[in-house]
Amino acid sequence: MHPASAPQPDFDVAVRHASLRYGRAFLIQDLDFVLPGGHCTCLLGPSGVGKSSLLRVIAGLEPLDRGEVACTDGRPLAGRLAWMSQRDDLLPWLQVIDNVTLGARLRGERADRAKALDLLERAGLLAQRDQLPATLSGGQRQRAALARTLMEDRPVVLMDEPFSALDAITRARLQVLAATLLAGRTVFLVTHDPLEALRLGHRIQVMTGHPARIEGTIEPAGPPPRDLHDPALLARQGDLLAQLADVRDDAA
Repeated sequence: MHPASAPQPDFDVAVRHASLRYGRAFLIQDLDFVLPGGHCTCLLGPSGVGKSSLLRVIAGLEPLDRGEVACTDGRPLAGRLAWMSQRDDLLPWLQVIDNVTLGARLRGERADRAKALDLLERAGLLAQRDQLPATLSGGQRQRAALARTLMEDRPVVLMDEPFSALDAITRARLQVLAATLLAGRTVFLVTHDPLEALRLGHRIQVMTGHPARIEGTIEPAGPPPRDLHDPALLARQGDLLAQLADVRDDAA
């Protein structure tokens, strides 16, 4: 395993008084939200509530109508984050290995091919390293995108449904890989899977409403990744599912 080399963050990422309008309506209005440094925050909520938009706002890909995203150390977040969207965004003309090392090449840096191959092996894609994305299944493409994100080795990592296209066994295995390699980083993970959130998050929050608000905080015991067979984890999954069902009923 290639060890993580980026310094662990000693700063929080704060969304302050954020408002984002789509058409005449506010999707987000005067939202305050903090990603604690060095922790994984998982966000759940119904489709269309604004989870992905919030992720894009923090990544700097979606401009706010009002408010700001700021790091508590006073330095810009740009250049210190890695981003994984719902789409794999692989370049179709590049082989898998070249997609994984794309960030370094775009920055004019020498790509660490040994590290890339190690990540591909752990993602179960070493045999596909020289293939083009069109030859891969949807799950394989998502694994390649995850390897590319982990390759960036940034202190802040934003992930939008990173395991959604994977079968259950592969999903569980790659959750462990991501949690291990991202330990100590500031991770913001959007998911629709309560068990995934409970397994990976230091804290879990639910987004609901129009305009969207973020409710409560759940902090599961113990460090991630947590054991899928832990009875306490499974019990909390039921409670979280009930909370999400109430959110959907309120939105209906």
